[in-house]
Amino acid sequence: MADSKTGQPLASGKKPQLDLSGAVWQASNQGKGDVQIAFVEGYIAMRDGRNPDGPSLIFTPAEWNAFVLGARDGEFDLT
Repeated sequence: MADSKTGQPLASGKKPQLDLSGAVWQASNQGKGDVQIAFVEGYIAMRDGRNPDGPSLIFTPAEWNAFVLGARDGEFDLT
């Protein structure tokens, strides 16, 4: 995990503990699934909208960019 401002790895090597209680979650109106994302403190959080009390994945902007590019290229297609 990297610092959201510098892009450098966090000194602790751990993911930040973000307060997601006030996050504004967004969902796509395209495709299948119930994935939701929120922008919090310079990070991107992603969760399963069917289980909003479950865990969230936390991405730095660089990690999110790599994830989105991979998804667009079909890297995660199961078919």
